[in-house]
Amino acid sequence: MSKGNGQADVSLDEQLKDEQKQTLENELPVADPADGFEEKSVSGSDSPSSAATTGDLEKLRAERNDLFERLARLQAEFDNYRKRAAKENAEYRDYAVSDAARSLLPVVDSFTLALKNAAAKPEDLRKGVELIFKQLQDVLQKLNIERIPAQGEPFDPRVHEAIEMVETDAAPDHHVLEELQPGYRIKGRLLRPAMVRVAKKIG
Repeated sequence: MSKGNGQADVSLDEQLKDEQKQTLENELPVADPADGFEEKSVSGSDSPSSAATTGDLEKLRAERNDLFERLARLQAEFDNYRKRAAKENAEYRDYAVSDAARSLLPVVDSFTLALKNAAAKPEDLRKGVELIFKQLQDVLQKLNIERIPAQGEPFDPRVHEAIEMVETDAAPDHHVLEELQPGYRIKGRLLRPAMVRVAKKIG
């Protein structure tokens, strides 16, 4: 096929395509303005789903802001509570011994009076000190402080502190031979152990 014939075929194809296009356009009916149909461009802001989404978003933002405000209030209340509790604990520690101190004041007064009368007879001074000692024991009893039994008792490492083991027949084996310093406990809790010498069987 010659070059001229090839160009003629291409022009013929294009002409046929144009004719088919024209025919299709002529077959489509012309839009009637009286049919009540109006073409509208659909945009994201005009759609119902978009409007609903915007409303939900605003509602969520309002809820978020409300939660943030409530959280801020709760944090402030907790911080105030923590400071108040710390202050109350500090005051409790500072004044916890006030009752005990108040109970001991009469004992201090008695000692002061005894020292003023130190020039009195030795027998009177001894009686005065014995009365003060009895007064002090009463105070300890009111404070629920009790003396730990030691002399002649079986050695108990929970309440006794052994200073020395002594070989002797004066007391049973592993019993307290001598109390060097009394021990005390308060409501069953150990304040200090009793310092003792413990008997050990000879041989």
